[in-house]
Amino acid sequence: QVQLMESGGGSVEAQAGGSLRLSCVISGDTYNSYCTGWFRQAPGEEREGIAALDRVGATKYADSVKGRFAISRDFGNNMLYLEMKNLKPEDTASYYCAAEPGYSGGYCHTLGVWYLDVWGQGTLVTVSS
Repeated sequence: QVQLMESGGGSVEAQAGGSLRLSCVISGDTYNSYCTGWFRQAPGEEREGIAALDRVGATKYADSVKGRFAISRDFGNNMLYLEMKNLKPEDTASYYCAAEPGYSGGYCHTLGVWYLDVWGQGTLVTVSS
């Protein structure tokens, strides 16, 4: 089974218009995860799938982050990244790296968080205006 752990501390802050990069270490059975990605959850809100990346490099983004966020993966070092630019106060949320087991790629096609089976401990991102 794959395990994920976000690095860089439990919380980060940025000003509106600023940038941040989230990192995630992927370990365990890394080949049994065709689709990896990120989701976020703001206080009192449902989880929102925001970015996905499959093993052949195809990406998918939620409309709320498209053009501002970029997902990437370093397969050699088993790292997953989320580059966030032009941050807005509404981006404030806990962010989680996540993986979908197997090869169906449901999350990569739909950003449906119900496909995700394992995720990291989360990083609180606070964007101030």
